[in-house]
Amino acid sequence: MTTATIPRSRNNPRTRWLVPAALIFLSLVPIIAGAVRLTDLTGGQITPDNARFFDSPIPVLIHIPAVTVYLLLGAFQFVPSLRRSKRGRTSWHKIAGRILAPTGLLAALSGLWMAIFYDLPPLDGTLLLVLRLVFGSAMVAFIVLGFIAVRRRKYVRHSEWMSRAYAIGIAQGTIVVVTIPWILLVGPVDELTRALLIGASWVISLAVAEYFIYRRAQGPARTQHRPSLRPA
Repeated sequence: MTTATIPRSRNNPRTRWLVPAALIFLSLVPIIAGAVRLTDLTGGQITPDNARFFDSPIPVLIHIPAVTVYLLLGAFQFVPSLRRSKRGRTSWHKIAGRILAPTGLLAALSGLWMAIFYDLPPLDGTLLLVLRLVFGSAMVAFIVLGFIAVRRRKYVRHSEWMSRAYAIGIAQGTIVVVTIPWILLVGPVDELTRALLIGASWVISLAVAEYFIYRRAQGPARTQHRPSLRPA
């Protein structure tokens, strides 16, 4: 008889923080861009690039803080030690989740509002608008499904839906990872190329999320069949 064991590398506290650290790094792109946008609004200097925000500032003033909280706080939801709760205490994961669900919805819904009602900026065509509506709506749906799952105590499904929603949100950082190599190797983007690259960023982020969801689902099966080096 043998027992399943988990490699020590998986228990290394440093490796547990690699994922949230990478997510925070990607989050810096939309967070810095949002901070610059807010600075433009408070500065009061109207330019062709930001005129639409001055005409209707409330959605963007909701969107940027909501995205900032959602991306930074959400990164820590992937730390296993923060998921566990001590006896008689609510876990950090659960407390943060009560903040993340509404801020995620605010970020997605305000983004949808801006996509529909703001004038399209240069290089943003119909295709990119459609992609934003599709993925923004998917983010809202994933958060709602995640909330329903946790209310039904289906915690695995809850984690899966929320991971997909976060993947859509963090794709704003993935865009830079995808776009910069294209610009360096090919040259400046046009309207179609920009839409395809941004669309690819959402797809890549979701694909990575699905990969980790699959690995997590297969984890118990792998460990059950892994022989122990110690006799029972």
